[in-house]
Amino acid sequence: MTKENPYSAREEQIARIAKAMGHPARIAILHFLAKRDSCYFGAIHEELPIAKATVSQHLKELKDAGLIQGEIEPPRVKYCINRANWKMAQYLMSEFFGQLFPEKKERCCE
Repeated sequence: MTKENPYSAREEQIARIAKAMGHPARIAILHFLAKRDSCYFGAIHEELPIAKATVSQHLKELKDAGLIQGEIEPPRVKYCINRANWKMAQYLMSEFFGQLFPEKKERCCE
């Protein structure tokens, strides 16, 4: 953390993951990919009732967050879950939620 950037690298990483998962289409893409070792863009597009350009944008967000990876196999692109990053995301989110609401007997707003 610095004065210019008051957030830790961990906080930024958690926010990047949360943002990437912040749209129902991206969750649908992750569900679709999680059921397969890999698949091509066309199969993902056929699964979702949205435009190709929109699917591409959602894939880009997931890829930028490191949750998926793509491999170019001309003329197509094959996608899959980035399993190492997925495990890290799972750990970070689990740790984050555990820190926010530790086991306490106190109740708020009641």
